[in-house]
Amino acid sequence: MAGLDDPGFERSRIGWWLFVALLAAAAAYVAWQFVGLFVLGVFGYYATRPINDRVAAVVDTDWIAAGVTVLVVLVPVIALSLYAGYQLLLAVQGLVAGSVDPVALLGQYVGLGEVPLAERRSLASALEDPGESLSNPRETAATVLRTGRTLVSAVAGTALLLALSVTLAYFLLKYDDDIAAALEQLFGGSNTVGYAYATAVDADLESVFYGNLLFVVIMAVVAGTVYLGTNLLAPAGLAVPMVAVLAFLTGIASLIPLVVGKIVYVPVLALLALQAVRSSGVALAFVGVVGAVYFLVLDFLPQTFLQPYISGRDLDGIMLMFAYLLGPVMFGWYGFFLLPILFVAVLEAVRIVLPELLHGERLTLDASMGGSVGADPQAEGDVPTDEFANNRFEERDPRSSDDADDGTPSDSSPSN
Repeated sequence: MAGLDDPGFERSRIGWWLFVALLAAAAAYVAWQFVGLFVLGVFGYYATRPINDRVAAVVDTDWIAAGVTVLVVLVPVIALSLYAGYQLLLAVQGLVAGSVDPVALLGQYVGLGEVPLAERRSLASALEDPGESLSNPRETAATVLRTGRTLVSAVAGTALLLALSVTLAYFLLKYDDDIAAALEQLFGGSNTVGYAYATAVDADLESVFYGNLLFVVIMAVVAGTVYLGTNLLAPAGLAVPMVAVLAFLTGIASLIPLVVGKIVYVPVLALLALQAVRSSGVALAFVGVVGAVYFLVLDFLPQTFLQPYISGRDLDGIMLMFAYLLGPVMFGWYGFFLLPILFVAVLEAVRIVLPELLHGERLTLDASMGGSVGADPQAEGDVPTDEFANNRFEERDPRSSDDADDGTPSDSSPSN
């Protein structure tokens, strides 16, 4: 049997490393081609994992808990997001009627950009005035078929992306314990720097995405209640339009520190003020009171008390603000999920690994800097509660091990 110092053994290892590197490059290429699918699935997993854990404690079956979580929480959230976006686009089209093509507007919503302008106008004309299109049925049918084929393809692609993302989230929820066990073995045990880093990233992503989802839901409900209350108490001629859509947008906007709901409720107040100008002085006074209530309930109180506790409570909100704002600018829609993931990965590398690397010191399980930002990799509350991970980061004293008697080094020290 060949020894470790045998040249053939080394050549075999080099060959396998090259093969693994080739597979990793191929996997990275495929992942980047479908990066939107993966980051949306990862978001769905982390945003619903605490809920899944509570359901699993009741049903005691992983696949049932994952299925219930996906169907009851994740799918409705996606459906409501699509509905709110669609209603918003229709409202924008109504405000700029005559200057925006409704078919082009719908096309932008589902990612349709290949339909020529002439075909979009022909289809819009056919939809707006079906009677006129019957005068030339052959040309109308050809236009509808050409445009419809592209539209159906775009809609099917969007539906497939969402379906696969939901499936990925379900897979991660069902097999997360097995994946954690496999990673523990891959990193060489729970008492290693690699596993400490992975656990800190895992805890931070759950804190960010679950906290954000919870905060959006709470703020959307609060905003909807406030807008409905405005309509109930408002004088004649004053009303907040699209209450459900504006409530959802207020919840989304509340994720961004400093901005919070201002980007939504300030235009709402401007609309109410415009309506009040056409009414009476009493209506203007009502708008002033409503403005104070909006600032207090949709801005000051959430930003001061609720957001720090719920949304990304282990991370700095200002840094997350840049991640959320720059992500879509840099990468498109999926950047809203991708850049926070990259931000967390970089943050934990800087906290746990980088200082020791720069100073040439031995890597440890502790976060050497930024103790108040990010998860504690050794905190019991930040690690999963499965049976193999209850005490992942409890360091044993090498002198207390059986190997200490004969001078054999203990394997409980962190590996580099």
